[in-house]
Amino acid sequence: MLNTTPIEPIDYLIIGHIVQDVVPGGYTLGGTASYASLTARAMGLRVGIVTSINPAIELPQLDGISIVAIPSEYTTTFENIYTPNGRIQYLHHRAAPLDISMVPETWKNTPIVHLGPLCQEVDPKLVRSFPNSFIGITPQGWMRTWDTNKRVSFTEWYESRFVLENASAAVLSIEDIECNEERIEDMLTAIRLLVVTEGEKGARLYWNGDLRYFRPPQIYEGDATGAGDIFAAAFFARYVATRDPWEAARFATQLAANSVTRVGLNGVPTPEEVQQSLAEVV
Repeated sequence: MLNTTPIEPIDYLIIGHIVQDVVPGGYTLGGTASYASLTARAMGLRVGIVTSINPAIELPQLDGISIVAIPSEYTTTFENIYTPNGRIQYLHHRAAPLDISMVPETWKNTPIVHLGPLCQEVDPKLVRSFPNSFIGITPQGWMRTWDTNKRVSFTEWYESRFVLENASAAVLSIEDIECNEERIEDMLTAIRLLVVTEGEKGARLYWNGDLRYFRPPQIYEGDATGAGDIFAAAFFARYVATRDPWEAARFATQLAANSVTRVGLNGVPTPEEVQQSLAEVV
């Protein structure tokens, strides 16, 4: 187990793979763990990640975040190809799976735990491993499979009811479920707080039978990569702070909208942007 910083108490724990995305000329750092952790840090929280990577990878972008990394031969590596008919995605490498044995004792009572699987790497039983924590999930990685050619496609999420019934809140993209409204209805029978993001249309929030829509400001979209992860981290953190899901959704929508004006991890909000968005929402 590779510890890049001392194991001290934290406010926000994310469990999921830090990934490399293939880009022209090499790789760029990505994944829910990267975007969500940096967003939570910008909100002033002490953040930790449990992940698995090749020990040779350097993570200067994540300075200031405590990382417990299980050594793996490979770092999880995705390639995204955008076509007129949508995105084609390949999973070239997958790091080691993650379970409760990899979480330091110091972190097992962290106030906010975010389960962010990308390629079936997060043990679903983790949702019941933090009885004193708010459990937020971004389940996209539990709905992905891949074939012998490494091409990624949708798969049914067979543990969905178990996970959702034990989670505090879930955030997912309408694209994660192939725009299937019946899947949303099924999920709503198992969880009381669900957010469905819809790209430039914003998000819809279901809470205890109520539904509201949150529209983002009209902003030029340069790169939407990571916007959903930024939304999720902002929503989880603000909801825990206020217990007001409507305010948390307005705040998260604002931050996610700002993020798409910049490329990659540069889209992560700054502390100044966090304060500005809080002022506008409140």
